[in-house]
Amino acid sequence: MNIEQARMIPLALILEKIGYSPIQVKPHRSIYLSPLRAERTPSFHVHNLKNLWYDHGTGRGGSVIGFACAYLESQREACLVPDALRWLKNMTGSVPNLIPSRTVDCTKEEAKLILRDKKKIEHPALMQYLDKRGIPLKIGQQYLKEVRVLNTETNKTFFALGMPNEDEGYEIRNPFFKGSVGHKSITFIRGTKPKPEGINLFEGSFDYLSIAAERGGERFEDDCIILHSLSCLKKATPYIQNYGYRIAYAWLDNDKAGESATNILGEFCKTQDCLQHRPMNAIYAPHKDLNAWRMAKLGLSL
Repeated sequence: MNIEQARMIPLALILEKIGYSPIQVKPHRSIYLSPLRAERTPSFHVHNLKNLWYDHGTGRGGSVIGFACAYLESQREACLVPDALRWLKNMTGSVPNLIPSRTVDCTKEEAKLILRDKKKIEHPALMQYLDKRGIPLKIGQQYLKEVRVLNTETNKTFFALGMPNEDEGYEIRNPFFKGSVGHKSITFIRGTKPKPEGINLFEGSFDYLSIAAERGGERFEDDCIILHSLSCLKKATPYIQNYGYRIAYAWLDNDKAGESATNILGEFCKTQDCLQHRPMNAIYAPHKDLNAWRMAKLGLSL
């Protein structure tokens, strides 16, 4: 994709693909919540005829390419023009349907939950929960926060472990609750090796934390994606397509849904040049997932 082709892509299409819909639609412009930062009052304007954007909260604006660069920068990704062109091609190109059946829409926002604050894990009950799942506190603190969440339906707050995702939301869980604050999305964890050949896909946060614990806290050289929901396979696609990975390691569940998602991922890999698909679930079979396997090894139960 060249610059002229990129400029022809409607901004509204790009925003839709990353999970944003207009809050207000006027004759020549649409107003969104900014995809570049967290905000409650929409101030991101798109001029539909000119195909230009302006973020009133930051004073930045421009063309489709400028938006792609700004968005990649906000996601802590490489954000030069060539990176933006590759990302735009990935976002708008022909991509297989990666949404398994009977899953929820991973872009649905759980508006009833509001993040009040986040900090280092200190709550004894959350520390105990990590311990029962076989996750050392040191590793949990490396990837998780202690979050305080308000349920607006009950007007009550609760504490949970939270892992930040790529849409500025949090995937949260405690012994009694599993869900998300803000948009549900994937978590991307950069490996220690620049431009690695491998990408690892995990179904849940405790699957990734389990393998991290098995490795003694040593990070992968390769990049990692935590889906948090199989429905978020579609969100992983732009991070994999045409990036140059050689092997996609699938650490998904040993159940029908996990098997279906593994097969779908395998079909996607066939559309990529020289991308080998390598399911890893035999390592933790017959257990359902990596965390169940680790807990069994440690003699733990919830």
